[in-house]
Amino acid sequence: MITPTIYIIICAVLSVLVLVGISMMSKVKTAVMGNFLSAASVFVGVLITLLYNDIISIASMYIYMLVGIIIGSTLALRVKMIQMPQLVALLNGVGGFASALVGILTLLKIGQTKQAYPIFSDVTAVLAIVIGMITLVGSLVAAGKLHKLLPQKPVIWKNHALILNFSLVLLTITIIYSAFVGKIISQPVDIAIILIVSIAISSLFGYAFSIRVGGADMPITISLLNSLSGVAGAIAGMAISDILLVSVGGIVGASGLFLTQIMCRSMNRSLMDILTGKTSVAGKKTTKTQAVTEPKKDEKAETKQTSTKDVLKNAKSVIIVPGYGMALAQAQHQVKMLANTFESKGAQVRYAIHPVAGRMPGHMNVLLAEADVSYEQLYEMECNQR
Repeated sequence: MITPTIYIIICAVLSVLVLVGISMMSKVKTAVMGNFLSAASVFVGVLITLLYNDIISIASMYIYMLVGIIIGSTLALRVKMIQMPQLVALLNGVGGFASALVGILTLLKIGQTKQAYPIFSDVTAVLAIVIGMITLVGSLVAAGKLHKLLPQKPVIWKNHALILNFSLVLLTITIIYSAFVGKIISQPVDIAIILIVSIAISSLFGYAFSIRVGGADMPITISLLNSLSGVAGAIAGMAISDILLVSVGGIVGASGLFLTQIMCRSMNRSLMDILTGKTSVAGKKTTKTQAVTEPKKDEKAETKQTSTKDVLKNAKSVIIVPGYGMALAQAQHQVKMLANTFESKGAQVRYAIHPVAGRMPGHMNVLLAEADVSYEQLYEMECNQR
């Protein structure tokens, strides 16, 4: 029998282990172990939760868990590395949908005892539904754009900002209204109204805000949605009074937000510009005083052309920046062969991994590891920041 005090201590230890695992993921050498540590901590957390709430004997639950394991294992084996951003988006959506389901069941008072704080429970349940559905729909749109099922260009409607603001006002009114449902919870019509409005409007908001983001900026949007899925999980934990869910959800939400900030700075872009579909930068107009001159023939003659053989022979320090093209063509082995050629001539070869392009479109670290590139040769680029 696990007492409440022991449960809180175990939750605290598991939360710290998840944080340690995330910290280890920031370094190439310890990333695999960090991923394993975080995953194992979450798995132990699931078992502890089942034991603490005395629901370990429900057989149907293990059937559902087995189905999830089969689906997850199939995706892990069949999804290509270049398709990983789409998969991450879908998993974010599943996390948001799970939180929304918890909120719906909590609001309907299904499978739980009488709440000590019914108003707080109702408000957090509605918040979990709203943020969970925004995450679900937004993630589906992100996956659709990355997989070219939806237009990759920003789609901006007429009065797009007005639709988003109006949706936010309705969602705010719904959340405030739910604060008074605890007093009249016996009237099912009020619960039905809250459920319909919160699900419909949050789905509209999730679609409206994600459809206006361009496909090239979707990795940042996915990172933001990852943060929202964690926030939704934390709020769902508040609704059902589960401290471990609150803790881990908060960790996921915070880490996703930090990652979003890092990626925005690396692209020298603001998050608001990305979410509003401002993907193009206006070029400077050429004034009349600016003249474009052609190089003289003598200057052309003096220009020395360096051949590829000269580069291979004379290069002393080489930096390779892998990108989306390498991932799409699965050319990491050819890149490794090129690096071997440079090294055979005595050159030092290093790989610069961009904080955005190297993280989402193909996970350059993993692709290079498949070609036996040494971790010591991988460096993260220091991009100019505002």
